[in-house]
Amino acid sequence: MPRWKALPGELDPRVSELVDQLRLLVDRSGLGVAAVADRTGYSRTSWERYLNAGLLAPKGAVVALAEVTGASPVHLATMWELAERAWSRSETRHETTMEALRASRARAAPGEFGPVVPAPAAGAPEPQDARPAGAGPGQGSARRKRRQMVLAAGVVGTLAVVAATLWLTRGGGTKDVGAPPKTPTASGSPRPVLPPGVKCGGASCGGKDPEKMGCGGRLATTATSVTVGTALVEVRYSKTCGAAWARVTRAAAGDRVEVSAGAGAKRTAVVGTDADTYTPMVVVKDAGDARACVTLGSGRTGCTA
Repeated sequence: MPRWKALPGELDPRVSELVDQLRLLVDRSGLGVAAVADRTGYSRTSWERYLNAGLLAPKGAVVALAEVTGASPVHLATMWELAERAWSRSETRHETTMEALRASRARAAPGEFGPVVPAPAAGAPEPQDARPAGAGPGQGSARRKRRQMVLAAGVVGTLAVVAATLWLTRGGGTKDVGAPPKTPTASGSPRPVLPPGVKCGGASCGGKDPEKMGCGGRLATTATSVTVGTALVEVRYSKTCGAAWARVTRAAAGDRVEVSAGAGAKRTAVVGTDADTYTPMVVVKDAGDARACVTLGSGRTGCTA
């Protein structure tokens, strides 16, 4: 089964050339997508899109991959600039086509937003209410009065809300202005503010994917590691997320990696077609609470200290 999906046939040749070069660098390095994501600081999900042409890799990601794999960043940057121009032109053509399609649909359904009333010709009298001569106010006049009553009621309601808000914020009602602020209890304490892109913290990270939750990349460090055969197993720890996970690289399909922390907290993952993989997270207070183990297909097992 091939490692990479076939690129779309309609893809610009300059974009295809860049994606093929990125794939070649990843293959030659012997790294899996997860390891590339960790070493470049871009998420695994993002790299999967870059390497399958679902999204053009940003220049920073291309240069980072060159540094990780020992390739020439200048050559890759030149390829990226050519691909970026082609990608931008393709997006512009797509947007123009969609705008033309929307305009065509609007012309095909002119009554969608109500009947079109032509503007009166220059010098022509404005249309008058159609009602018999000598009759009282017509339906148009009644509608205007109803609109005025609705507007007046809305203004009164708005003023009432503003007045109530000012009364409460300036010491009205039952608010005790002189009382000191209450200290939140442990059960009602506010959640810590997480950095942009991080989607969990502490207990909420248990069992979650570290890459999808934004805990990997620059927010993670290797706490400890051990080599078993050719496989390298590591404990990865994110202080921001308060969690750890196990990662194995240079492994073979069927190898099993596991992370544990304390009594009962354990997560596992099995290596597939990639040469590396990682487990879901376990919640820890610090990196020393987690332990990673790998079981090879041969039955050999090894764990971090």
